Amino acid sequence: MEGGHFYRAMWRWHFYAGLIVLPVLALMAVTGALYLYKPEIERIVYRDRIVVQPGGALLAPSRLVAAVEKASGGRVSQIQRPAASDESWRLTVGRTAWFVDPYDGRILGSMAGGGVMKTIKDLHSLAITGPIGNRLVEVVAGWAILLCVTGLYLRWPRAGNRALALRGRPGGRLFWRDLHGTVGFLAAGVILFLAVTGMPWTEVWGGGLRGVITAQGLGRPSAAVVPWSAPVKEVLPWALREGGAVRGGAGGVDVDEIMRIADRRGLTGGVTIGVPASPGSPWLVSALAVRAEDSHVLTIDAGSGAVAQDVDWRMFGGGAKAVEWGVATHQGLEYGEPNRLLMLAGCLCLLLLCVTGPVLWWKRRPEGRLGEPPAAAQGAKRIVAGLMLGLGVLFPLTGLSMVAALLGEWAAGRLRRA
Repeated sequence: MEGGHFYRAMWRWHFYAGLIVLPVLALMAVTGALYLYKPEIERIVYRDRIVVQPGGALLAPSRLVAAVEKASGGRVSQIQRPAASDESWRLTVGRTAWFVDPYDGRILGSMAGGGVMKTIKDLHSLAITGPIGNRLVEVVAGWAILLCVTGLYLRWPRAGNRALALRGRPGGRLFWRDLHGTVGFLAAGVILFLAVTGMPWTEVWGGGLRGVITAQGLGRPSAAVVPWSAPVKEVLPWALREGGAVRGGAGGVDVDEIMRIADRRGLTGGVTIGVPASPGSPWLVSALAVRAEDSHVLTIDAGSGAVAQDVDWRMFGGGAKAVEWGVATHQGLEYGEPNRLLMLAGCLCLLLLCVTGPVLWWKRRPEGRLGEPPAAAQGAKRIVAGLMLGLGVLFPLTGLSMVAALLGEWAAGRLRRA
């Protein structure tokens, strides 16, 4: 069957897709696995700033704000109350997070730029490459979907060949081929899920999806809510990240009252409070949600303390709920530790595939040549190219890169024949 023209055409797409995105996928697998354990890693790296000894009553939030503003010389823009009683509060001034003991008001330290986990997140999202990074993520995720689809086809049981097998001596070509194929077949579903559920965060595809969901009435409630600072935007549910601003009266309600309002409205655990950045802007209170169903955001008028909007999971449309569920599951949060372990397994399998793929290629390539799979007949090539470009229509930036790859292969063929 490996000599079949349709098989060869699928194999070539799988091969070139790997060449294009394998290094980036390896990076995303490593950083994704690490980010699943963000709370644990931060408690190890920043233990002296995060862990506190619970004792007595909590100080009023306004006292914590005053302590940080005195120490920093700046203005607090965000306040994060953790869900755990043995953790410090984080107050943001500019791009620096300040850690405060909520029981005695001591400043435990600061962290500029988000610390080590922000670096890992920026590597995972390719934000470290600048504005182009978000678009690169979309391209890579699309090619990862293509790798899963073509890989499943190549490994699908046929003519007596098993999908799950590990034959040959360790180190031999057959062993590496079976290791790559078996791991890929077992993990394809999880990797495909990770690729698809990561797409909503991209600007082009994710922005288009948000527009479609909103137009169909399947998104957030119609009243507009928008953050006014980047730190607050990071903690909002996906469905609430766009819209027009809710305006309010001049500032008259302090942070202590805002916290009491949040508690009365059911946000009694971990919350993030966005402080109004300018006169007329409202307070924004967002639950530090673990599950998608825990999403809850309050918009509070700064002048009167009236709740201008109270949005929770029950008010989301079907489209927004599907995306929020996908994001929470992608992050290993929706179903507790089993969820996180499954996503970790997907990351580790993806990393293993990024190792076994090049090893397998190295063992089969002719000396001094690229060693691409044999060319298929024109008819099979056109059919498979059409199928792949159909996938590219669903993911436009990936589709454009597919066209570029086809043009590159055509040009290379012309040069070889010249």
